Amino acid sequence: MNIHSTAIIYPGAKIGKGTSIGPYSIIGPKVTLGENNQIGPHVVIEGNTTIGDENIIFQFASIGSKPQDQKHKDQDTRLTIGNKNQIREYVTLQPATTLEGITQIGDSNLFMACSHIAHDVIVGSGCWFANSACVAGHAIIGDKVIVGGLAGIHQFVRVGDLAFVAAGSMVAQDIPPFCMVQGDRAKIIKINVVGLQRAGYKTEEIQKIQKIFKHLFYYQDPLEEKIEYVKTNFKDFAPAEYMIKFITSSQRGIMIKSASSDEE
Repeated sequence: MNIHSTAIIYPGAKIGKGTSIGPYSIIGPKVTLGENNQIGPHVVIEGNTTIGDENIIFQFASIGSKPQDQKHKDQDTRLTIGNKNQIREYVTLQPATTLEGITQIGDSNLFMACSHIAHDVIVGSGCWFANSACVAGHAIIGDKVIVGGLAGIHQFVRVGDLAFVAAGSMVAQDIPPFCMVQGDRAKIIKINVVGLQRAGYKTEEIQKIQKIFKHLFYYQDPLEEKIEYVKTNFKDFAPAEYMIKFITSSQRGIMIKSASSDEE
């Protein structure tokens, strides 16, 4: 371990081997840090926070501070962070509101400067949150999601895997998997083809996803009929099953397609 002499490490903190802590950083008494983390200067990590291995946390990040929820009762609520995340300057990651909840961050995410993850949020792995992107309480973010700068995700919203949220968007309803959205209030623009390609999807798989998207969001048939069509015509195609399950389990409602969508 390489801990700077000016860092404050409270008794009870657990720090794994190979983890470095920079000048003037503060590590609270109930914090657990895994191995080979790089904690920069002036970082505050407090509360009931568990961080995995090989994360990089830059100066002035605030990790595990009390949630900005008036229902919080000064309890040691949980925040867990996985492995190989990059947490940039002035990022705020906050724990759950109650002891029954949890804020959970997966692996290999990038949180750019001033981005914010609120209480009880679940973030998957491989996501990017650009500068000043904000995710409100109880939202669920899937894997490999990109949230553009200054975008906002409303409380309890779900964002499916490989979704792309354009900069400045205000998201008030669930975003289906693989979709690009933009606007205030955000609407679906098209399928995130580039994201699918980067994730290793084959051309024929992407074409199937585009056909499913067009059937679900362009046609005016009742939703139940459109879902049955997809189930019948795209059997054993995992992305179709995922999209249907996501849509049918929505509580806030699925956002609609933009009238200017170019996904023809």
